Amino acid sequence: MTAIEVEHLRKRYGAKVAVDDISFAVAEGEIFGLLGRNGAGKSTTVDCIAGLRRADSGRIRVAGLDPRRDRGEVRQLLGVQLQEADLPDKLTVAEAMRLYASFYARAADTAGLLDALDLTEKRNTRYRRLSGGQKQRLSIALALVGRPRIAILDGLTTGLDPVARRDTWALVNDIRNQGVTIMLVTHFMEEAERLCDRVAILDAGRVAAIGTPAELGRPSLEDTFVALTSRRVS
Repeated sequence: MTAIEVEHLRKRYGAKVAVDDISFAVAEGEIFGLLGRNGAGKSTTVDCIAGLRRADSGRIRVAGLDPRRDRGEVRQLLGVQLQEADLPDKLTVAEAMRLYASFYARAADTAGLLDALDLTEKRNTRYRRLSGGQKQRLSIALALVGRPRIAILDGLTTGLDPVARRDTWALVNDIRNQGVTIMLVTHFMEEAERLCDRVAILDAGRVAAIGTPAELGRPSLEDTFVALTSRRVS
């Protein structure tokens, strides 16, 4: 069964074409990676899938639902961690978790999520006093608090130290083992190789390549990525 379908997606901002005829599908239960340089169209694609932006043309389905027309239903089954998400400065970690949990019919155990992401000792800390890595871990917890069937994780381990990054990778595998489909937007080639079943490499708003890390990683995934995208760097 297909969890996410994107067909001929197009999106422009004024004269700038951000996404130009992108198509791909994410199978239920897989970890699907979206790779690309800054400005390649990753965040716009994710925003359209999550229903946060309206596509100019194309078709998107999340578990068979239209993320714009069926927004309420999609919100109950889709968890989203955005790279540039922000919260009110005075909100504590525990308050943020309770707030987000209230949006869902069957929320997860918030204490367990905070423990899994090493945030228990920060539960009464205000958002403005969290470090960058702690804010990142909180955004992951908020994306998972609704027990989503599908999770979009954008910049999953940005700002995390190497130990926290590997702990987060283990958490992602645990989540997938519970039946959650994951779309992972990342700049880290090692992360994509370790976690993803398949990856799509975006370049200038188009899909430059799609396949398993092994298929694309000759001699390495990073070499393939550079070869496919370096011509766009000025």
